[in-house]
Amino acid sequence: MYVATLISGPGALDGALVDSLRNAWGGGDVVWLSVDEAAEFNMPQVPGNRWDVWGDLQGQGVDLVVQPVAGRRKKMLLADMDSTMIQQECIDELAAEAGVGDRVADITARAMNGELNFEAAIDERVGLLAGLDAGVIQQVLETRIDLMPGGPVLLATMKANGAYAALVSGGFTAFTAAVAGQLGFDENRANTLLIEAGKLTGQVQRPILGRQAKVEALEDITARLGIAEADVMAVGDGANDLGMLGRAGTGVALHAKPSVQAECDVRVNHGDLTALLFVQGYGRADFVTPGG
Repeated sequence: MYVATLISGPGALDGALVDSLRNAWGGGDVVWLSVDEAAEFNMPQVPGNRWDVWGDLQGQGVDLVVQPVAGRRKKMLLADMDSTMIQQECIDELAAEAGVGDRVADITARAMNGELNFEAAIDERVGLLAGLDAGVIQQVLETRIDLMPGGPVLLATMKANGAYAALVSGGFTAFTAAVAGQLGFDENRANTLLIEAGKLTGQVQRPILGRQAKVEALEDITARLGIAEADVMAVGDGANDLGMLGRAGTGVALHAKPSVQAECDVRVNHGDLTALLFVQGYGRADFVTPGG
């Protein structure tokens, strides 16, 4: 049995649209996970025109996810940080403070789209930060970094239901530690910026955490927890996330680069991070508010 989930921004999902698709695909009763925002229905097989319909719905501001019903609720969240759990790319924000923002942002965009080798790109970008006062890191954290909408509820809800959460980033530990602590991740992994005499050296500690390191994190953590990779929901937006997105039970391309979306069956372009809860079958009534 399969389930089709339709997700939009709050108040933007038309009931008539949901009913029309359910009827066309021979689905069962519609279940509203959140009024005018997320709905789903079961069906016996994956429709042959799935991606044509997906494309049509994108034009209407609606995401469509089709997946097996069995095993959809996950025991672990494995998340990228930059442009996934936060709205910015940390290295771009540091570069802006160093006066090389445009040069670094261009390299970042090309690397995340898979046009450049990730390790070489990070070396080139960090090299442009040489001599920057290390205190700027905290300044950037306090003034330039914003959480992605829906992230706190995603973490709180999954953890309240027994899931483990790991933040794995090609960015930097100075940022992942702060973001992980704020959101409630159980652990975080990232690269370490080298600092001498209070200034960035322009180098990154080896080995560089890139695409393969994220896959290794998936392998290591699932083995440690005694769960299957199928029990994991991974989320990311860049080319260096594709390894873990492909291995996880559910790999979510969140507001991702086109080249990344093309390789993922679960694509969220219109919802926020709470869409990952709807994909797992949680309704808004099931959401947990941090500290609530």
